Amino acid sequence: MSNSKKYSWEVSDNQENPASMAMLYATGLSDEKMKQPFVGVASCGYESNPCNMHLNDFARVIKASTEKSRLTGLVFNTIGISDGISMGTTGMRYSLPSREIIADSIESFILGHSFDGIVAVAGCDKNMPGAVMGMLRVNRPSIMVYGGTIRSGKYKGEKLNIVSAFEAYGKRIKNEINDEDYIGVIKNACPGAGACGGMYTANTMSSAIEAMGLSLPYSASNPANSEEKKRECELAGEYIAGLLEKDIKPRDIVTRKSLENAVRVVVALAGSTNAVLHLLAIARTAEVEFTLEDFKRINSETPVLGDFKPSGKYMMEDLHEQGGLPAFMRYLLDKGLLHGDCMTVTGKTLAENLADVSPMTPEKGEVINPLEDPVKETGHLCILTGNLAPEGSVAKISGKEGKVFSGPVKVFDSELEANEAMKNLEVEKGDVVVIRYVGPKGGPGMPEMLKPTSIIIGAGLGSDVALITDGRFSGGTHGFVVGHVTPEAYTGGPIGLLKNGDIVTINADSLEINCNVSEEEFEVRRKSWVNKDLSYLNGTLKKYSQLVSTASEGCITDKG
Repeated sequence: MSNSKKYSWEVSDNQENPASMAMLYATGLSDEKMKQPFVGVASCGYESNPCNMHLNDFARVIKASTEKSRLTGLVFNTIGISDGISMGTTGMRYSLPSREIIADSIESFILGHSFDGIVAVAGCDKNMPGAVMGMLRVNRPSIMVYGGTIRSGKYKGEKLNIVSAFEAYGKRIKNEINDEDYIGVIKNACPGAGACGGMYTANTMSSAIEAMGLSLPYSASNPANSEEKKRECELAGEYIAGLLEKDIKPRDIVTRKSLENAVRVVVALAGSTNAVLHLLAIARTAEVEFTLEDFKRINSETPVLGDFKPSGKYMMEDLHEQGGLPAFMRYLLDKGLLHGDCMTVTGKTLAENLADVSPMTPEKGEVINPLEDPVKETGHLCILTGNLAPEGSVAKISGKEGKVFSGPVKVFDSELEANEAMKNLEVEKGDVVVIRYVGPKGGPGMPEMLKPTSIIIGAGLGSDVALITDGRFSGGTHGFVVGHVTPEAYTGGPIGLLKNGDIVTINADSLEINCNVSEEEFEVRRKSWVNKDLSYLNGTLKKYSQLVSTASEGCITDKG
């Protein structure tokens, strides 16, 4: 019996469990395969989303690769919720909870069936942290394979991506685009398989997870339809076999140092605010002490080097063409910005993985800018606190929209109300749009919002209107926006006590978000405050609302 078969022997070779053996033989397993380590190939594949529609095909390639390495790979499925499809609908409330469902599914399947290891293939942004959280809970040898980035779309000579479709709606409201071109953008924004192509949440998280050491080199930047991505799937079996032999587990890889590497890469690439939420959740699942203060520290000492969409002009495919994420990480490592001694799923350290990789040669105005002449001298993921967010909030401020914004608030208790107001041109220059009761408990599900910011950008108000919320923003968001405001409105946070006309000031230099309302006035307002009624909830969202932690704790549901 293989030393790598630490768990599955109980169902495949234990004479005291004949029923489990009988059922496994019924699936067609040979005597040889019964003796081999069992590896679960966890696919987030489904047909109705370009980020995920090809993942079951990858799962079959990965399964074949395990067989070549004398492992018994068996495919199982978990779910995914497409943010791009559910954005702006009530379905978006299920997006963040799906991360927990994915983690629950992987934990349940692997432990329920006594498997020895996991290769998870994930596409959209909640898939990846959900898969990693499941891997960490189980803590058996594991690899995550990213489904890959989508190629750019094109219409009338203009390069497109999914955010182009959202922003076209804002242009349509302003009558800056006709119906033919509006439909033309929609039909050509996404040319095929792969996750959203800019440095939105999917590519941000794939980069963070590769930097953390939980996926193979180049996984983050290999496009979905590339030969390199297919080759990565073909190599997965060899590497999971190595992890099983050496008994290297996810919690050996996810450490404080590797989390710092992940955050450093996210900041340097100008990644999504959602990385804060997901990396906090990953850290708590791994039982590693890592807080918003760590993000604040790393953000303050890390320049933004990547000029990626949504605030820049390049896509993940452009990074791939310049040597991929390893070439970028080798540049950071040579500059002393990464911990090279962290273990990875190759069985080697990060520095060993990068030893033969040529570092990227950054150029000002290109995909990656030099450390000496960055896009922004300090990070864009600003952790703001103040009397409006006593427990923290997250702003994605590139610097292009300015660093300080102050103005009167227009308060909306749902995204739909805010969208209607902007559609009817009721939001003006200088306004601070507040969307509240959309936090993890109050949404429930902390829905991600790209539509309101896309309307603002599309209407040409990106530097003239700020938007704050206790919900989340899409990784495709840009402009003067602050999310994850904690405590949320539903738990009695100050954001729930704001009134139209209150003045809010966002200061990215002092890292503060404050309103001109005294604590005494807040107390007066608290006495007449009426909370949102969630008594109608049932099923998934009811359980989520009752169990979920705050955004500053990563919105996990198994906090104990």
